Amino acid sequence: MMSLLSAQHSAAHGVILNQQRSIIIAGKPKRGGGGRRRNRHNYGPRVKKDDGREDKSVEVEGTIASVLAGTMFKVALPSGHEVLAHISGKMRKRFIRLVVGDKVKMEMSPYDTTKARIVFRIG
Repeated sequence: MMSLLSAQHSAAHGVILNQQRSIIIAGKPKRGGGGRRRNRHNYGPRVKKDDGREDKSVEVEGTIASVLAGTMFKVALPSGHEVLAHISGKMRKRFIRLVVGDKVKMEMSPYDTTKARIVFRIG
């Protein structure tokens, strides 16, 4: 009778003894342990994989012809064409300023040759 009373008392407090006499703590089941654990193999510096494919962007140089709103620029190419270019995120993060007449290096998509991304200020 004493063991039955202590078992009921323990069960009231969330501790249950099973057949093997091990303790099971009753309560809410555990849920997921945070979202950052997923994709642990992707941590660390990113390494570009070179599997023989061609780079999809074309690097060209040009001179800034005019400054437009919203970090957009008209850039004149040596061939005489003008393209609409914006500053890359790393240049924007480092507060690199561009003015009319600066020579810049740009990445241009082969699919749309009217737009480009400025990735480097030459001078």
